[in-house]
Amino acid sequence: MTGQPFPVEAGHIMMFARAIGDENPAYQGGTALVPPTFTMASVHYDPEYPLRPKPDEEWIGSGRGPGVLAEGGGGLHAEQHFEYHRPGRAGEPLYAHTVPGRSWEKQGRTGRLLFSERITEYRDAVGEPVVSARTVAVVPEGPATRKEDAR
Repeated sequence: MTGQPFPVEAGHIMMFARAIGDENPAYQGGTALVPPTFTMASVHYDPEYPLRPKPDEEWIGSGRGPGVLAEGGGGLHAEQHFEYHRPGRAGEPLYAHTVPGRSWEKQGRTGRLLFSERITEYRDAVGEPVVSARTVAVVPEGPATRKEDAR
């Protein structure tokens, strides 16, 4: 199977479930089920993930700048959608493959809003789909203004 590997470990599932406040026993033990949205943690296994701090490089999360990623990976998080094809389980590595989705624009209060999708497929070792995630980002074309500034 190709794509970025994501090891699904029982301890990680347990910590994730606790972090979101879900003590469901299905998320405990050696054959724990993968909780909804757990696959978002796969970015921690991607060495090129742009929000991951890197030694001796300025970090986008530092608060020094506007916090907008470079072309192709940026904008503000607008939506997240998941499609579950079957339950994932601890001990089963998943393989993530991300492709661009649709792009579109809308007119906003301050100008054009540019929307783009990224679709990540999480598949098992034999290539069968487990979870599909669709992320939508939006980049405003112009600067945001306050209501009192617009008068």
